Amino acid sequence: MSGQTVPADFSGHMLDLDEDEDLEVFSKNTSLADGGSMPNSPSSMVNQYTLQEEEEEEEQDANTKDIFITVDNPESHVTAIETFIMYRVVTKTTRGEFDSSEYEVRRRYQDFLWLRSRLEENHPTLIVHPLPEKFVMKGMVERFNDDFIETRRRALHRFLNKISEHPILSFSQHFKVFLTAQELQSHKKQGPGFLSRMGDTVRAVANSVRGLRSRPEEFTQMQEYVEDFSNKICSVDKVTQRIIKEQREYVDELKQCSPTYTQWSGSEEELAEPLKGVAGCVEQCSKETEEQIHHLSEVLVPALHEYVLCAETLKAVMRRRDNIQAEFEAKSEALASRKVDQEALQDEVDALADRVEQANNALKGDWSRWQSSMRTDLKSAFLSTAEKNVLYYEKCLAVWESFLLSQRAEPSEQKDGDDAS
Repeated sequence: MSGQTVPADFSGHMLDLDEDEDLEVFSKNTSLADGGSMPNSPSSMVNQYTLQEEEEEEEQDANTKDIFITVDNPESHVTAIETFIMYRVVTKTTRGEFDSSEYEVRRRYQDFLWLRSRLEENHPTLIVHPLPEKFVMKGMVERFNDDFIETRRRALHRFLNKISEHPILSFSQHFKVFLTAQELQSHKKQGPGFLSRMGDTVRAVANSVRGLRSRPEEFTQMQEYVEDFSNKICSVDKVTQRIIKEQREYVDELKQCSPTYTQWSGSEEELAEPLKGVAGCVEQCSKETEEQIHHLSEVLVPALHEYVLCAETLKAVMRRRDNIQAEFEAKSEALASRKVDQEALQDEVDALADRVEQANNALKGDWSRWQSSMRTDLKSAFLSTAEKNVLYYEKCLAVWESFLLSQRAEPSEQKDGDDAS
């Protein structure tokens, strides 16, 4: 597969992509109610909790999952007209509808777009997990540097595994084709999916309707929840990225500060050792801060931004549900006006009534599943960040405590000093 361009039916989908991306307090003095002693380090509590939770999740996954997918081994491909990355997708499954238990194919980003667009077309009111944006970061100098590729690889890996865990989407024929077919071009040339076959009627009606006459209350509540969730997750995402930016500036200052102390020690003989000690502490703390920044960038930011994209996905799903109901209401009004062929329109209204019911049931079923998944994902990211914060501050504290201990005068030295005075 080389040099191909995005099929025409991707254009609208790609325009929807958002390309403009870019704590708990632990007290060591707290005593347990039963009189037992606290662990020596607060992080040990986090470790115990995290390990127990991970073991339970791994055991549950092993017992319930029947399809395992890995996205890895990215390779750069250069043609006369474009440069792109191909990823290896390895699938292992015990499902009977697959002809083999293991598959290995290579896919590029556009192939993932094709899969997602087909899933949305065939299941308009199911929540299809988002893909990373076409460009991960605004202002990125090198589009295909190692960090970009690895960030995207992890996001694509999560996307496929989220689909594989979905009780309906994982049985999609398009998903099976994506995982098993050595080439996708012949499948991409096949006709468009469900939404495209509906034609322009739903979109035209939806655009002309200012509001639904009778949207069920539960979907109005969903809409309000999505707007609130979107505002909050976007705010936390932006603040977190701003904190990381400020921490990077802080590290730059530390790196300038440490050599200054070292140079100063050369002109202050009596202060030489303390100055060198401070320089070493500053240098070590700058390294710990860099590691902290890396963890935030690799764990918390991706989790937050993933659900920023999820919020946009939810809004699109809600709009599609409303569009289906809008067409139903418009046809029902036309039928009531008795200005059209009653029998033919009655069949359309009945079909649309069924479609509204199916759309509502699909969204309601997916809603609770999505909320559970979201809370699990974000809780995991928050716990990991909390643990890393504790470790970071403990390490920095230990660095400075070590310096203080090294500067304490021995009792005999202190006594001699007092006698001399």
